[in-house]
Amino acid sequence: MTKKKTARKATRVARGTGDVLREAWATTQKALASAEGAMETQVKGLLKKNKIDTREAKAMVKDLGARVDKERKKALKNIEGRVATFQTRMHKERKVVGRMVNDAVKNTLAAFNIPSRAEVAELTRQVEALSKKIDGLKRRR
Repeated sequence: MTKKKTARKATRVARGTGDVLREAWATTQKALASAEGAMETQVKGLLKKNKIDTREAKAMVKDLGARVDKERKKALKNIEGRVATFQTRMHKERKVVGRMVNDAVKNTLAAFNIPSRAEVAELTRQVEALSKKIDGLKRRR
């Protein structure tokens, strides 16, 4: 597998993981909104039962909403931090895998006694240098 194919595959995995995390986050937000709604319903029932003033109740619901929002933001920061850590790790792992592939290709070429591009380029450079020397000697004669 080439470096490009390995990098593309790692990118697809990272994107897929990002999609999974986004879906999980959306599901979490829906669950929180649902819980908030259920809590509001329960608070209204308690208000009727305990005869609490609606202004006090609004303040309580507002406070609860603020707490939920604060927790939501805290969870988002936590998830963003973990995603950033995961992306950094994926980037490092992609480099490690690329090096491993390169080493495997070099070892395979060496095992079959096939020169690498670098070796061919070096030999070409040496042949060109020798050709220039020979041309220089021919001109002197």
